Amino acid sequence: MEEIKKTSVLTAAAAAGMIDHTLLKATAVRSDIAALCEQAKKHGFASVCVNPVWVCCAAGLLRGSSVHVCTVIGFPLGAAETAVKADEAALAVTHGADEADMVIDIASVLEGDYARTQADIQAVVDAARAAADEKGRQVIVKVILETCCLSDEQIVQACRCAQRAGADFVKTSTGFGSGGATAEHVALMRRTVGAAMGVKASGGIRNAADMIRMIEAGANRIGTSAGEVIIAGLE
Repeated sequence: MEEIKKTSVLTAAAAAGMIDHTLLKATAVRSDIAALCEQAKKHGFASVCVNPVWVCCAAGLLRGSSVHVCTVIGFPLGAAETAVKADEAALAVTHGADEADMVIDIASVLEGDYARTQADIQAVVDAARAAADEKGRQVIVKVILETCCLSDEQIVQACRCAQRAGADFVKTSTGFGSGGATAEHVALMRRTVGAAMGVKASGGIRNAADMIRMIEAGANRIGTSAGEVIIAGLE
């Protein structure tokens, strides 16, 4: 798992390496994706996070750089059939995605049907990794919980489902729900998964102070569309 940076020594460069530079608006066009990729290369962000339709484009623009291509699966509701999510993940990896952020079956968590929750995650993890193996690559799978919809106990159970399914990260939010990341939810997720998994905070992280608060709570990856603002604040 990626090292959890200490905020006392957090530099702009270290922060950049934790940021998924995100553009998931339906109105994004090719020139916007190109600008996103240029910004990511300039600052050394961990990845760009784009909708699946832009994976090929972003992969081409970032070829030869250290920046990963991250995409979203079952986004933003998590309500697609599991088989559809699995196919979407496999296709995204085939097209060049290095990381896949999937939205859980939120209804299954709310109903306490955690076997269904885990099976949904497992199918995406397995499909993404099978596609990566065919390409001789590796893939990171993050599981979006949409914590604003869940109780603390449901967050804990969803994290455990993600662990058992072999996902790499748990993630707070889509950014399209009724609320984004909170330090309290990040801390709860970190306590639940321990050091063996990553915790990604996303949704409403708009400046350096927000990012530092999430890191102090236990996040080691940050999803934000304000990457350049955050770096400027740290510089």
